[in-house]
Formats: sequence, structure tokens, C-alpha cells
Amino acid sequence: MVDISREFLLGFIKIHVLYHADKEGFCGVDMMKELKKHGYRIGPGTLYPTLHRMQEGGYLASEKRKENGRIRIYYRATPKGRLALSRIRPKIGELVSEVLEH
Repeated sequence: MVDISREFLLGFIKIHVLYHADKEGFCGVDMMKELKKHGYRIGPGTLYPTLHRMQEGGYLASEKRKENGRIRIYYRATPKGRLALSRIRPKIGELVSEVLEH
């Protein structure tokens, strides 16, 4: 049997990623911490492939930065990512309103 909740949560995670990529940008480690604060249990084996797919799709851009002798990759939303987020927001409001109605 397929774990449907995991499948749905991956969609929520992508929206969360887009939000933070638009707001301030982030590195993968920081995003895992952020998602953990919201109850998502996601490891690097799930997060980094998701980030790479979003980047390949044109939603995220990345840049390498050297911090404390380590190279970190920071992600930011592209214009396509910001447009997607702006189109998702009203749908989220509509969905939340409907789902919480019951």
C-alpha cells in the first residue's frame, strides 16, 4: 500500500520551500531545520533531490557560498518560482477554507 500522507506532504514541502526561497533564501540544512519546526520529518535524501528537481524545473536558482571553510549551496526563488507561488496562494486559501469548514 502507498503511504498517501507522504505523497501529499511532499507537495506541502515544495510550497514551503518556494515560500522561504522567495522570502529570504536558504541552504539545505536550514530548510531541514525549518521543516522540522513544522513537524515534517525530511532528511537530505528527500530534500536535496526535491531541491534539484525544483531547480531543474526553473523554480529555484542556487549559488555556492563559503562559510566557515565549508561550501554551502543557497537557494532562492526565480521569477518562475515567485509566479508559481503567487498563483498557489489563492488556491491554498480556498483549500484551507474548504477543508477546515468540516
